[in-house]
Amino acid sequence: MTDDLPTGLRARHPVEEDHSRVLAVLDTWWGGLKGEAGRTERALLLPRLYFQHFTTTSFVVERGGEGSGDGEIAAFLVGFLSQTEPDTAYVHFVGVDPALHGQGVGRALYRSFFALARSHGRRYVRCVTSPENAASRAFHTRLGFTASATRRDYDGPRLDRVTFAADLVADPMTTA
Repeated sequence: MTDDLPTGLRARHPVEEDHSRVLAVLDTWWGGLKGEAGRTERALLLPRLYFQHFTTTSFVVERGGEGSGDGEIAAFLVGFLSQTEPDTAYVHFVGVDPALHGQGVGRALYRSFFALARSHGRRYVRCVTSPENAASRAFHTRLGFTASATRRDYDGPRLDRVTFAADLVADPMTTA
């Protein structure tokens, strides 16, 4: 599944019970970005349905524990295959424990998602982030995504976003 993780970490597909475990780490990992409004926004962006209906295209990384669901959440990627655009996959939400930043965990999750998308005949991967999230913007650019200008009210009033697109055929990083 994801074989290039640092020692002590293992990846698996999520199960419904992971929903509350992932929500429990979001505020800490995002450093309280945007305060209470940010906490609510993050929770609303990651409802339980993703842990019920998109499990085969998403990943959870754990450290410690013996099996599925008994380790500490270290990272996650929630993604899916677009039903509207048959050549596109979409990364909806990603999080990595800040203690693991710079160790290749996020890159490994994306590499696994890119492989999954290619195996389903997808050429493009798309995602979005908030303009305030400079770390996310820089990370996606390093992975080979092309960023848009800020798109005002993209997700509703005062919910601006930057959209990203990666071409799995043309981009050397993602075809490796």
